[in-house]
Amino acid sequence: MSVRNLKQLFAPKSVALVGASERPGSVGATMLRNLREGGFKRRLYPVNPKYGTLDGLEVWPDVARLPAAPDLAIICTPPSTLPGIVRSLGELGTRAAIVMSAGVSTARDLRGRSIKQAMLDAANPYLLRILGPNSSGLLAPGIGLNASIAMGGAAAGRIAFVSESGALMAGVLDWARTRNVGFSTILALGESSDVDFGDVLDYLASDPGTSAILVHAESVRYARKFMSAARAAARSKPTLMLKAGRSLEAAAAGACLSGVLARPDDVYDAAIRRAGMLRVYTTDQLFAAVETLARAKPLFGERLALLGNGAGPVVLASDALQYGGGQQAELAPETVSRLRDLVPEWSGTGELNLRGDAPPERYRDVIDVLLHDPQANAVVMIHAPNAVVDPADVARAVAPLAKASSRNVLACWLGLQSVGEARTIAYEAGMPAYRTPEAAVNGFLQIVNFRRNQQLLMEVPASVGDGEPDRERARGLVRAALERGRRTGRYLLDDPDTKAILDAYGIPTVPTRAAATPDEAVAMAADIGYPVAVKILSPDVVQKSDVGGVSLDLDTPDAVRAATERMARRLAELKPDARLDGFIVQAMARNPEAHELIAGAATDPVFGPVILFGQGGLAVEAVNDHAVALPPLNTVLARDLIARTRVARQLAGYRNHPAADLDAIAAVLVQVARLIAEVPEIVELDINPLLADANGAVVLDARMRIAMADRAGNALDRLAIRPYPVELEEVVPWQGGTILLRPIRPEDGAAHVAFFNALTPDDVRYRMFVRVRELQPAQLARFTQIDYDREMAFIATRTAPDGDPETLAVARVVADPDNMSAEFAVTVRSDLKGKGLGVMLMNKLIAYCRARGTREIVGEALPQNAPVIGLVKKLGFTVGPVDEDEGVRKFWLELR
Repeated sequence: MSVRNLKQLFAPKSVALVGASERPGSVGATMLRNLREGGFKRRLYPVNPKYGTLDGLEVWPDVARLPAAPDLAIICTPPSTLPGIVRSLGELGTRAAIVMSAGVSTARDLRGRSIKQAMLDAANPYLLRILGPNSSGLLAPGIGLNASIAMGGAAAGRIAFVSESGALMAGVLDWARTRNVGFSTILALGESSDVDFGDVLDYLASDPGTSAILVHAESVRYARKFMSAARAAARSKPTLMLKAGRSLEAAAAGACLSGVLARPDDVYDAAIRRAGMLRVYTTDQLFAAVETLARAKPLFGERLALLGNGAGPVVLASDALQYGGGQQAELAPETVSRLRDLVPEWSGTGELNLRGDAPPERYRDVIDVLLHDPQANAVVMIHAPNAVVDPADVARAVAPLAKASSRNVLACWLGLQSVGEARTIAYEAGMPAYRTPEAAVNGFLQIVNFRRNQQLLMEVPASVGDGEPDRERARGLVRAALERGRRTGRYLLDDPDTKAILDAYGIPTVPTRAAATPDEAVAMAADIGYPVAVKILSPDVVQKSDVGGVSLDLDTPDAVRAATERMARRLAELKPDARLDGFIVQAMARNPEAHELIAGAATDPVFGPVILFGQGGLAVEAVNDHAVALPPLNTVLARDLIARTRVARQLAGYRNHPAADLDAIAAVLVQVARLIAEVPEIVELDINPLLADANGAVVLDARMRIAMADRAGNALDRLAIRPYPVELEEVVPWQGGTILLRPIRPEDGAAHVAFFNALTPDDVRYRMFVRVRELQPAQLARFTQIDYDREMAFIATRTAPDGDPETLAVARVVADPDNMSAEFAVTVRSDLKGKGLGVMLMNKLIAYCRARGTREIVGEALPQNAPVIGLVKKLGFTVGPVDEDEGVRKFWLELR
């Protein structure tokens, strides 16, 4: 369930208060007071058998006797009463309720059954949505609804605030009143037994009264639902998240380092980033960020120019920029020359200090010059008040520039009372205003970080290339390892077995063999070729070097035999209880220029499999340089994962060290993500070290932990983001040959542009309802980067004569969050119409929707679009008349 009946929760036309009271301090009395004082002008029904009237309102003895079904019911009664009340409300026709009652999760009826589950069971037949239990309520200031126990109401505005905590909701309300911040909606989820983050984000994403969404979360339970809803919300409006409970502790101990290094907070950070949201760390940052983003203009670069009327504040701003990872603009020579004419005392380098007595006109002229410099993508202006220049005059001088410019101008007005008027003038001009230099720079960095996260949603990545993995070989190797594990109780795969699985996915590995005896080790070394490295093979030793279990650069048979015998003796001395299964023999990778990296995977209890990358080697835990991402990955996301580590600076090259092959490293990460997604038995994976240099990347050592996968549901359900559904690919005959029908991929960007360019102007207008000359990057990303959990686009594709893939037709469908109705569109390349492509794709689309349980498929077309109208009639759609208001014909197909 998702947005179903949430309109009755957020915008009710009538409200029943079940448990209304006049007892001071009771929840029922507090709710009644807030409902009355909030200014709710619609019908209010107090319910309580103890009263005839309350506060001048008629009180009804029970729900069943209400004169009409209220849209929303607020329930403030003991837990034991909830199932019966909810059932009565459902029978009456109510479709939303806020359950304020506490202690519901632990309450049991006389037979020991859960009261909470009984309440949900009572609501389910009527699709009655429940906020709570233990919710502090909801406010919708635009309609005067204060259905909360918070002290005081809220001003109307366009910001939605969603919190797990009622206490934080109350605190934010108080904070907002002192700063004149208004809300479209503010609510506390409570225990989220029904309505959760995903539901609320889905509703608010399409709410025209909400322009920004703020989320406070302590935990997320349904990762797939949350990620789909968050990505949809972040595409349409700024969505910010304050994540509480930031533990810096390592994850629970795992057999592999990746399981230890991937801390829960790292995973949340990756999820927030992948969703296109912006993460903040304090309540002040939360509202400062939404104020900034609401006023921010598109940012086309990340270089910031700084100026002020005193060196000290500008230096503080410069420090904040540097330590925040920002980039200060290096001004063009002609800009420096013009600025020196305006500010003769400036040397041309260092802080741009206009001096305390700088008149308003100097601010205006300097900012005008900076806004025309190609290296300055934004400007932060700092003004410290003095007795010489009125800050309001400075604001009046620069406000028109800030308003007219396509670049962001952010202002810091140091002080409070003396700069109040200046700050007001800045606000009215749409110029973000801050109290400190650091806050102004942080505002700019929030715009930068939000832009980066949005770009991850909008990027069209290059193709991974290099063919498909040998999935069956990998799965067979894992099945065989599981069978051995059932006999031995050991599910940690050693280096050779792990490398065999990695090899099936095209991940380069150093040639490696497992030997049971020293003699076998000598034979295998000769087969691999000298020099070799030899390591002990023991399930009881995690770090082989701790017991002298590694010997390098062995170049003779005698050296190999001596090393293996020495290792066996050393292991027996240091760990007499350790089992020795043999030895690992591998080709010696001699490359002093190579970087030692770690790549791996772990399983998070909330978000499922995650991918880890960072600096590797023996000191990986001490160095603590790693980043985490959610699979699936493509080249863009893999490069972003690399860039979030400190070792990325070394990989870019330095002094006489050439840059590492980042494409090769990214390809390894992409394939690791595919492996983890497609072989659910892999629980943890360590590749450490992954050696990388200018010539590529190769796995030196690896191990993985496996376990029986949960067969109760689809193996892909464990992933927070549904990967590319390869199982939907289908080769079909066409025009004497074959074509491939498959879901669209981000890598189809170039082919999709060529497909669009091959359409006639009329076909473009029929598809998009307006004339469009070319696809914009955001449109292309939206068409090719889809959420496979909620939408689908099938393409008909073949290999063109030049060897590149060629898109012939596209059919797409987008379901509502409840999967009740799905809207479709179909487009065939203009020169290929009438050849059956549209019918093939539509039949595939219909079968897909039917398999997912979608109730109906709907669409619309311009009346002149006879081919599409004829196509849907042939497929059994009902076609309506021309809609006079919208100028389109609508059609629909019921799926039984």
